[in-house]
Amino acid sequence: MTINYKWTALSNTTIGTLMASLDTNIIIIALPTIVSDIHVSLLTLVWIVLGYSLVTASILLNLGRLSDMLGRVKLYNIGFIIFTIGSALCSLSQTGEQLLLFRIVQSLGAAFLFSNSAAIITDAFPENERGEALGINQISIVVGSVMGLIFGGFLTSYLGWRSIFWINIPIGVFATIWSHSKLRELGTIKKEQIDWIGNATLAVGLSLILVGITFGSFQILNSIPFGMYSFIIVGLSLIGLFVFVERNVIKPMIDLSLFRISSFLGGNIAIFFNAIARGAFILIMTFYLQGPTMKLSPLEAGIYLLPVSIALSIFGPFSGWISDRYGSRVISSIGLFISAIGFFMLTSLGTKSTFIETLLPLAMIGAGMGIFASPNRASIMNSVPRYQRGVAAGTSTMFVLSGSTLSVGLAFLIMSHTMPLNYIESIFLGTTEITTKDSIKSNNNSNNNNNTNNQNQIKNRNHNNVKITMTLLHSTTVINNFLSSLHYVFLLSAMLMLISIIPVCISAGNKRDNHHNIKSN
Repeated sequence: MTINYKWTALSNTTIGTLMASLDTNIIIIALPTIVSDIHVSLLTLVWIVLGYSLVTASILLNLGRLSDMLGRVKLYNIGFIIFTIGSALCSLSQTGEQLLLFRIVQSLGAAFLFSNSAAIITDAFPENERGEALGINQISIVVGSVMGLIFGGFLTSYLGWRSIFWINIPIGVFATIWSHSKLRELGTIKKEQIDWIGNATLAVGLSLILVGITFGSFQILNSIPFGMYSFIIVGLSLIGLFVFVERNVIKPMIDLSLFRISSFLGGNIAIFFNAIARGAFILIMTFYLQGPTMKLSPLEAGIYLLPVSIALSIFGPFSGWISDRYGSRVISSIGLFISAIGFFMLTSLGTKSTFIETLLPLAMIGAGMGIFASPNRASIMNSVPRYQRGVAAGTSTMFVLSGSTLSVGLAFLIMSHTMPLNYIESIFLGTTEITTKDSIKSNNNSNNNNNTNNQNQIKNRNHNNVKITMTLLHSTTVINNFLSSLHYVFLLSAMLMLISIIPVCISAGNKRDNHHNIKSN
């Protein structure tokens, strides 16, 4: 293996994870334009946002197992092809249902990319350089999510919403050809049977849990007996069945003994709680900045969120370099603590906030994410044997995406308990502002139609003035309730960040322990 190959592997896989993560959030900025253009319903709108992460999280572990059996580079190349085709199809969508379907195709490709990128990097780099390399790769997931908002805002404003998918096509074609010609299979390929029962129980169980929580928060499952709880109970039962199957099947999809490794177990628990804490952050901040509170343009909202991306980009590789030399336990804990402080600061967020006022808390959240991500991922990947790194990478990324999807559901669940559902729709569908305009328009029309009758005109004007006043009061009430719900969400995020420190501290966070874990497996 040449020295240049490891950097080729890192560059290509970073492009892959950046593209896949960028498309997780790039569509959020364009949602208002998409809704008005192809008339997307609320249910379809929710699925377009959540379906991408939900499908990706549900099949990641299965693909990680398949990559250990069939070859990581081969499946990674297939992922690039599927993702590029899905992007092209999304740009051609004529209805909300078509866009939802093609987003699922896109998510399948993203799952191939996510599940294999970390394993390819781990195979290419020596252990004393993996933390830095994985840090550069893994921060591209969060950077892509944040940068997606800026690119999405710019492209939607000047080229239309379909252009957010066009950008993936030339990059995807180039990266596919590059990966096919340059990447080599360095991992150990084991020819085994596929655990179909384990695949089905895990994927369906995880999907039911995430669907129950997310859709239950929107009160979409109220017509079903026990609503969201029925989905969660059935999903948990299938997860329990999955554990039973994996313990008894001859060739399991995942070796459950991996969770006996303290670094693997503690790292994945920490990454899961971290994902729950920050998963809904970009979504709710986007609507805070663009909604009736701040009323910024998509591009302005993206600029407000730049401190998160910049801080993460700076501290991610640096923390990976530090952890390669001194271990990951202390570094990861510091990152979580810094993010927690940032979230605590956001609990005082007001109706109007300047860029300077949000700069410090957003930068602290981004810096904490970067400081935590790379050492924690390196600790996980270093703790498992080489031939199981594909499933290890898929497992940790599955926890990230599952936690992020769960985070969105919990955020809306908190909102639904602090304000009525129609208030939530006012914020996320913009109906408050429309109602105000409609009231003014109705007032003017009524005045014109009643010019012949002064008494009726005065009565009608008074009636509509009251209507406008009530609408404005309604708008203020909606905004105040929305801010209160944001404060609760940020408080929960801060607490989850602090809780994440516990599994980090009890796991084996230094290189000597990782060597021991690898030898014992």
